[in-house]
Amino acid sequence: MKIGIDLGGTKTEGILIENNGKEIKRNRINTEKNYEGTIDGIVSIVKNFEKQYGNASSIGIGMPGAIESDSALVKNANSIWLNGKPLKKDLQAVLDRKINLENDANCFALSEAVDGAGKGHQVVFGVIIGTGTGGGIVINNKVFRGKNNIAGEWGHISLPNRTDEEKKYVKKCYCGKDGCMETYVSGPGFANGYNLRYQEDFDSHKILEKFKNDDQNAKNAVNQYVDHLARGLSVVCNVLDPDIIVLGGGMSNISYIYEHINSYLNKYIFSNTFSTKVVKNIYGDSSGVRGAAWLS
Repeated sequence: MKIGIDLGGTKTEGILIENNGKEIKRNRINTEKNYEGTIDGIVSIVKNFEKQYGNASSIGIGMPGAIESDSALVKNANSIWLNGKPLKKDLQAVLDRKINLENDANCFALSEAVDGAGKGHQVVFGVIIGTGTGGGIVINNKVFRGKNNIAGEWGHISLPNRTDEEKKYVKKCYCGKDGCMETYVSGPGFANGYNLRYQEDFDSHKILEKFKNDDQNAKNAVNQYVDHLARGLSVVCNVLDPDIIVLGGGMSNISYIYEHINSYLNKYIFSNTFSTKVVKNIYGDSSGVRGAAWLS
């Protein structure tokens, strides 16, 4: 048996699966917004599972942010009480065993690579386009992290070949840089671009509702969104050349993407032929916690 835990800013979810991936039990609790409370919550989920079903063979945890390769401290987590803390070390001390700790986008990619939409493919690029924008690389069912633990972070490369108009209708990224992909293809980024252009105050859900009702401004916005997505992914394809790209997060539910993304990508990649498919995830919101369980 394997335990996976998805540590979010508001909820912490745990899953117990058999070695073949079959779900045994699931548990969700509120995340305490302090370091000690977060650790206590994770420990309570593990002990609850193991009290009922016996010891698991592995425990994996997906979390926002990453682990510094030299100090082993958490960095870049939007759950800010984790930053600068030795989360893995402290959990291992309390639970008295090895813990696998991983970025949540990497867990998403791993879940879809092992038995999801990317199953059977050697190189899988998992994409998160939701509240934020991130990504993970899985090669032969193993997460590829890179020297600095930032492999797959395509959300903070700049949108290629930005026009003056595209520079005008966008907000500065929280990371302090201008033109990040996240400011164009995340849900809030998509909505910000629309609202700045058309002087509105809609969220992405409202804009997509207007798109379904054949509103011309919304249609223009969605077409431009797919173009932005393709331009960002073309950089990934030129560098990584993955077998398959799996999309996750709220914006991945736009069916129009899958009908048109490859024709857009063909315009931007450095190749006369392009067979990589861009597909929707299978496990949805469960991908993160399942991917955590597959960590080993």
